[in-house]
Amino acid sequence: MTEKTDLSMQNLRPTVWIGRQGCTDATIGEIVAQLKKRKRIKVKWLQNTEIDPEEVAARAHAAIVDVRGRTIVLAAREKSGK
Repeated sequence: MTEKTDLSMQNLRPTVWIGRQGCTDATIGEIVAQLKKRKRIKVKWLQNTEIDPEEVAARAHAAIVDVRGRTIVLAAREKSGK
């Protein structure tokens, strides 16, 4: 079952790219907007940009699914309390 999950992560295309300016408020807003439309998104960043995946996930109120190299897969957090 893990292999199927890994394969689906590989097939997921990056929909958000973080550039030289780093993780801006606009970038976080785009991540949040895309997570509302999709279950999971893939975020990549440039080699000359230092990004903390934990910080990105926290700012976007998302859960980290996987981190590999300069790529992170995020999922929308389940809402509880309803």
